[in-house]
Amino acid sequence: MFQRLAQQHREFVKDLVMNLQALAIVLENRGYLASCYTCGDQMNSASFMVSLEDGHLIRFLVSDYGITWTEMRDERELMKLEGAEAINQLQGLADLIKYIPSENTKTALKMPLVR
Repeated sequence: MFQRLAQQHREFVKDLVMNLQALAIVLENRGYLASCYTCGDQMNSASFMVSLEDGHLIRFLVSDYGITWTEMRDERELMKLEGAEAINQLQGLADLIKYIPSENTKTALKMPLVR
């Protein structure tokens, strides 16, 4: 049972890393400074960052050890979430990108993402 759960967790992390890479590309195409770095080719961890406007930064980290969402403004931490809450917040960002036309994205993302 534990071997199966470990394998499912590895697959989950890999899927999350691939989605973070795709989100970074979409954000870059919409004019944001965004990046997603992974270590090696196993895709078992990633560091995703996006600058939404001057001084407003989102950092999302995923690895075998955990998942965190950190939102900062003017180098001060506004919010830090972990696990499922962090993923829900990431979904909120993805939804904004998905449902707002390209030309309106910058205006919509100026709103705080804190829910």
